[in-house]
Order: sequence, then structure tokens, then C-alpha cells
Amino acid sequence: MKLTGAEILCQSLEHLGVKHIFGYPGGAILPVYDALGKSKLHHILVRHEQGATHMADGYARATGGVGVAMATSGPGATNMVTGIATAMLDSSPVVCITGQVGSKLLGSDAFQEIDITGITMPITKHNVIVTRVEDIARTVREAFIIASSGRPGPVLVDITKDAQQASTEFDWNASLPKLPPKRVRPSLDKAELDRAVELLNSAKRPLILAGHGIMISGAMRAFEQFVRAGQFHVAMTLLGIGCFPANDPLNLGMMGMHGEAWVNHAIQEADLLIAVGMRFDDRVTGDLRTYAKSARKIHIEIDRAEINKNVKVDAALVGDAREVLEQLLPCIDKKERTAWQSRITEMKGDSAVRDIQSLPDTGHLYAAHVINDLWKETGGDAIVVTDVGQHQMWEAQYYHHNRPRSLITSGGLGTMGFALPAAIGAKFAKPEADVWAVVGDGGFQMTMCELATIVQEKIKVNIAIINNGFLGIVRQLQEKFYDKRYVATPLVAPDFAALANAFGIRGERVTSRGDVTSTIRAARASKESVLIDFRVEQEDSVYPMVPAGASLHEMIRRPHNPLVETAAEP
Repeated sequence: MKLTGAEILCQSLEHLGVKHIFGYPGGAILPVYDALGKSKLHHILVRHEQGATHMADGYARATGGVGVAMATSGPGATNMVTGIATAMLDSSPVVCITGQVGSKLLGSDAFQEIDITGITMPITKHNVIVTRVEDIARTVREAFIIASSGRPGPVLVDITKDAQQASTEFDWNASLPKLPPKRVRPSLDKAELDRAVELLNSAKRPLILAGHGIMISGAMRAFEQFVRAGQFHVAMTLLGIGCFPANDPLNLGMMGMHGEAWVNHAIQEADLLIAVGMRFDDRVTGDLRTYAKSARKIHIEIDRAEINKNVKVDAALVGDAREVLEQLLPCIDKKERTAWQSRITEMKGDSAVRDIQSLPDTGHLYAAHVINDLWKETGGDAIVVTDVGQHQMWEAQYYHHNRPRSLITSGGLGTMGFALPAAIGAKFAKPEADVWAVVGDGGFQMTMCELATIVQEKIKVNIAIINNGFLGIVRQLQEKFYDKRYVATPLVAPDFAALANAFGIRGERVTSRGDVTSTIRAARASKESVLIDFRVEQEDSVYPMVPAGASLHEMIRRPHNPLVETAAEP
């Protein structure tokens, strides 16, 4: 069967199980868009190509599959860069397809020509330019394999316009990938495995550091069995939240810069850290010179490059998290850890004995109230997609996730503007889910144009804006370390409720705590998307906070204030 390159691309994507593509057309990709109209693929027209990559990313994170984004050459491709980098740092499987000028024009500075493969080389797992129609199907198949295998990541396929327009015989079965032979992952080093088992069974104060890799590998069940076998306490990275139920007594909560105070103290007092699918990011460790000095360390990680990169470990188990945990499981001695549990309870002190919802209403609306009420009203069952900043940390602290892939957020790159488009992607991935975009007034303004995508596609994504009139997390740093010199952080914003109405989305404004629950309830009951502008206390800060460069235990605690540091139940 003879098809054009554009038709081959569309049919290849269908063969690969793709149902949705997020993109924006232009001259160099127009042959593909013409073919899209005759395909079974559902194309979602975004308002900015950055939004397309974030939507594909949110789609991938919600499903564990591959998300697909598309753009034209030049500015269309370069607008994708932030989204590609976001996916790269958080190991998200995304395939970006870009149009390129004709192959004979390459290197001539033709209209909208840019070397997008050169630009994205450091932020993709793999990228390639295709100049021959005969190579399109094979290359796309390779892209999906690379994006989703091992440690996942973004792949970019740049296709010249003449390759899209040319025709050739299409035989899916013959277009086999030509990747190097898949490296057979060696069995775990027996000495390392024996050492790890010895450390696990001799530890008196062990603590698991649970990361995103647990969900990426689908290791949740094996991880829970491992935790219960050893009665290990669990601390979560930001992206690890959801891999182990928040309501389980062995789950201590989030660690790191804005983690729970007792979790960070427990890390510093532990005699063994078991890091599973995490990479000892600086936001987790604080000052490496003082990090967990008394603890031996086991690192379970699929990417060998992460071993001993930041923290030297005593046993390195390189491999897929699920496979490694399954090998360790029969070797674990079950122990009661009464003394360690008592110590952790002591470190919690009174921080966890009060629920913020029971505190008196003083007329102030705090972000923590909003997030905790959202959790209660959704029963913890929503997919929450956050932007980056204070609201992101409050969500991690006050919304308790019991299910994997129910918190989608930008971790490594910390991308403002991520939430709204990523929430749209998550909704297409999980159309029956209750999806909430929780955003700050700063990040929301970066990609709020995607409200039009919600309207055009007739989908339901509720939006909660935590509006404090500042670039909040930067303002907090200015308050603590720059003598309250608020340079370039006070933020003028539009009337968000009126703006939503202009887009055709119902907009609401909430200024008092008494209206939070009823407004959330009404938004959930609505068949259409609702945007809620929560006008919260302007100069509230996220606590605890480990200052940059400080030791993990050197946290700034919340001063005497109506709010406590956690929303844990009594």
C-alpha cells in the first residue's frame, strides 16, 4: 500500500495505540495535519506549543504510557523546549514530533528553520531528524521504545517536509526498529545483594526513601509487601507521593526542603536509609556534608549513573525497582520496631495532633484551609495537578494521596505554567476522573490561554487558583533572607473569575473560609469546568523550610500562628 510520509506517520501512531495528540499546526508540519483529518487520531488544538508538551506529559504521568505532542518547525519547535526539559528531569515518556523545512534547505537559514535536534540534545533521551519517507515508520517505532523503556524520558522526531510529502510502500510489519540489541540487565551483584540483606536485617532505625521510580516501574504492590515484611517506615519524595498510601501508619510523609519536620529528623537519626527509585536531589538532602551521617545507605535505582552521584552508598542494587524488591522480599526478617516507632512519635510532638479544619475561623483564608477542604470534599480520590511554588508544597502537605498517579507535578525542573495544560492531558488520559488543577496566580498566568482548549474540547477540568498577589515562594525567600525587600514579586493579576467567564468557563471568587467547601462542592457537581479564585492570606509562608545550603535538620519552623505544620488527622 503506497502512502505519503504524513499518512505513514498517522498510521504508525495508530498501530502504536495512540489515541490523542496535542499540537499546533504550521507550514512545515501541514502535510501531517492534512493526514490527521483522515485518521482515527484525536488531535487537541492547544494555544501554545509549551502547552502541548505539558499536556502530553500529564497524559503520560496519569497513565504510565507515552504522551504525544506535535508542532511545526522554528518557533513551534522551540516553544516545546520547556515542556521537553520538564519531562526529561522527571523521567516522563513523551514523544514530540516536529515538522522541519525541506531536506534541501537544511542549513540555509530558511524561513522557520532551526536546528531543533541540536537545541534539544541535552534535554532529550534521544532525538533524530528524518529526511526520507522510508524511515518514518521505523523511526517512530524506535522513538516509542526508547521513550518508555528503562528510565523513561522524552524523544523528539524531526521530520522534513519533503519526507512528509513523498510516497512509498507502507508495510508496518516490515518497518522493524533497528535499535542496538537490548542490553540484558545483569543479575544483581550477589555481593551487593548479600550486603543489602545484611544491612536490612541488622538495622534498628531503618527508613525507606520512596521515589518516583516506584510508580514508573509499577512496583507499588511489591513495595507494599516489602514495607510490611520489614515493618519499615516510609518517607516520600515529592514525586513519590502516592506510591504508598498516605493513611498508612508506616507512611511518615514528605521529606526534604518543605517536608515534615519529624521526617527530616528521622532521616538524620536513622541507622539505615533504603532509597528506592529516587536520586538524592538537593531539595531532599540539604547539605550533603551533614546528610544522614549515622546511616548506612542502600540505593535501588535503574539508572547506574545515579549511583554514588550525590550520596555515597553502602549497597547499590542497579535494576528495575519491582524486580529488585521482589528479590529482596524473601530475605527480610520481620521485626517489631517499638523503640524506633516511639522515637518517631516523640519527634512528631504535638504537630500532628490537631486538624487545621478544627481551628477557629479568624476571618483569614489560608491556602492550607483550601487544600485540606479540597482533599476532604474529593475524598482524596481526585487527580490533582499542581503548578510550582507555595501552593505545590501546601498540596503535598495537606492533600493526602492514597493512590498512585493521583498527584502530577513538575519536580526536577520546577516549571511554572505546568499545571493547567498537564491537567488537560490527564483528563484525556482519565476521562472519568475528577481532575483539579491547583495553581498559583503567577504560574497560572503563564499558560492560562489553555482555558480556550478546555472550552473547545468540551472537557471538565476544575481549576483552583491559590491567589495571594505575589510570586509566593520567591516572596517567602525575600522575606526570610532579603529583609522583606519584595523586588519584582508583588503581582498584578486580572479578575480571574471574570477572565474565566470571558473564556466561557464559570468563574467563582472565594474570600472566606466558610465559602470554601460549598464552592468546591458546587464545582464538583457542575457538568462543566469551574475556575475558583481563592483569595488567600498574602504573606503566609510554607513551613517547615530548610534554607538553601543548610543541613536537613536545620529547619525554619512555623512561628506562633493559628496554623500548625501539618494536616495529619488526630
